[in-house]
Amino acid sequence: MDLLTIDFETYYDKKYSLAKITTEQYVRDDKFEIIGFAIKRNDEPTVWYTGDMEHLRSAIDRYDWKNSGCLAHNTMFDSFILTEIFGKHAKMWFDTMSMGQALIGSFHSVSLANMSKYYEIGEKGTEVADALGKHISDFSKEELERYAKYCINDVDLTYELFKKIAVGFPKPELKLIDLTLRMFNDPILEIDTDLLEGELDAIKNEKLKKLKDANIDEKVLASNKQFAEYLESKGIEVPTKISPTTGKETFALAKSDEGFKKLLNHDDEEIRLVAEARKNIKSRINETRIERFLKISDRGALPIPLRYYAAHTGRWGGSDKINLQNLPKGVIRKGIIVPSGYTLIDSDSSQIEARVLAWFSGQDDVVEQFRNKEDVYKHMASKIYKKPVEEVTSDERFIGKTCVLGCGYGMGHEKFRSTIKNAGVTMSEDECKEIVHAYRQTAVNIANLWKQGDRLLKNLAKVSNKAYSPYGRKGVVTADIDSLILPNEMRIHYKNLHTVEEESDWLDDDGNPIIKDQVVYVGRGDKKKYIYGGKLTENVVQALARIIIGEQMLLIAKKYQVVLTVHDAVACIVPIEERDEAMKYVEECMNYTPDWAEGLPLTCELGYGNSYGGISK
Repeated sequence: MDLLTIDFETYYDKKYSLAKITTEQYVRDDKFEIIGFAIKRNDEPTVWYTGDMEHLRSAIDRYDWKNSGCLAHNTMFDSFILTEIFGKHAKMWFDTMSMGQALIGSFHSVSLANMSKYYEIGEKGTEVADALGKHISDFSKEELERYAKYCINDVDLTYELFKKIAVGFPKPELKLIDLTLRMFNDPILEIDTDLLEGELDAIKNEKLKKLKDANIDEKVLASNKQFAEYLESKGIEVPTKISPTTGKETFALAKSDEGFKKLLNHDDEEIRLVAEARKNIKSRINETRIERFLKISDRGALPIPLRYYAAHTGRWGGSDKINLQNLPKGVIRKGIIVPSGYTLIDSDSSQIEARVLAWFSGQDDVVEQFRNKEDVYKHMASKIYKKPVEEVTSDERFIGKTCVLGCGYGMGHEKFRSTIKNAGVTMSEDECKEIVHAYRQTAVNIANLWKQGDRLLKNLAKVSNKAYSPYGRKGVVTADIDSLILPNEMRIHYKNLHTVEEESDWLDDDGNPIIKDQVVYVGRGDKKKYIYGGKLTENVVQALARIIIGEQMLLIAKKYQVVLTVHDAVACIVPIEERDEAMKYVEECMNYTPDWAEGLPLTCELGYGNSYGGISK
């Protein structure tokens, strides 16, 4: 298989650029214009092409794309040009930016300029800045020659970077990068415009109604300062909080703030109506999402933009201003539909984190409960409430479920109390203390895993010490300086891990105070992050779960087109006539346990439908 390394240079201006609009919108816009492109076949000299579209198309046609791998830096962009504009689909897509995200992305920028410096392969030019607002006809011969050298240099840097970082990069992870890119550059999902337009009208009408009922100026509702002044004029104490960013007192008027929630339930009907109106005015996320989906539908099929290795633990993240990783259930999901003749199968790995945690920690009694398809939540509740499993009530089961899914990473009684309160359950501080204590007494090996994690972190913080203490199931995770090596040979990085030696007024990246003797590491932007046994366990368990999902996704992709992954779920489309056969195959894939996870019982829930939100289980 030949490797074709490519880089497109395109027209951009102050408003029309990838910094302002999405990749999909940019490439499909009427303004889109290719200035030229550089391409390298294997290690041959890089060639530059420029001219009109007929000339560019002829140049693209010289290469055997369907039997070649294609490499770029930010391949989502270049591959979308190849597929959308030229109709070319590579045998496999490679992306040095995605690879960099996995290798150094948790602590370093993965732009081509920064990665070239980090890996000491050369220096990226700056000529692209001179191309602002220039169409191909605006370039002089000399300017175009300089631009050509710039583009050729980018291709050469990308190729050299790939040669350097591809050594030892796991092949399954390269396949996952390819699969992630195909979700975007080979779109097949569509948008139900009638459904989403109706929902958008309903949202706007509801806002107008709330505003009319509140009888207040929209500008007052939209401004924190003016809304606070309004509350004061009504004799209402304005709720405040301490900002986790600045450490200073600020208004607590966000919809998630407890103070604002009290306004929504205020005794005074006028205050309730005004608070509800503000919530509606400030909450434009659904409107914005629907509007964005509708605009995409005007331009073509729905590309699924996902960022490979977006999280510290390897999980995918949203990209291109469409974060499908946090798309709520409801009308918008139902508006994402499959083309005629197909059905969508959505498969969700059941309780995978809880299963991995029990298995990795050696909590074998819970592992057996999962293996025997018992109600793990009821079993936990029976331990907490000291009663037989069959006598556990639904309310008690909810507490058991919260413990199994929430307390496994060291959640304390205060956070537990807050968690159940958000679900509408109120308990005293003492009751929550007793429940958390009962969980830790029951899940002894899980609690011991946090202690192992604390000891390991202290070990790792001593750079010269390579006698690392054991952590979790033997042979699954290996410790190394500044990182943990996972079963797929990828790493969770904890750069510059060290113990804080003196008191300070620092806050970590999550707004938590960093105090003496805590272990911290350095993330992107040199921000310090506090790490401890429970958090380490959360990182590792999520990373292991992600590896499993990745392997399962590759198995599904051998037979059917994977169109989306969200957390622990994988969606694919299949011809309607193959639905039953495909359901069995996908279930087998989602129940697959990798060799390194021997003894881990896995299962899934799956269903089908003609839309992402219309799944029948």
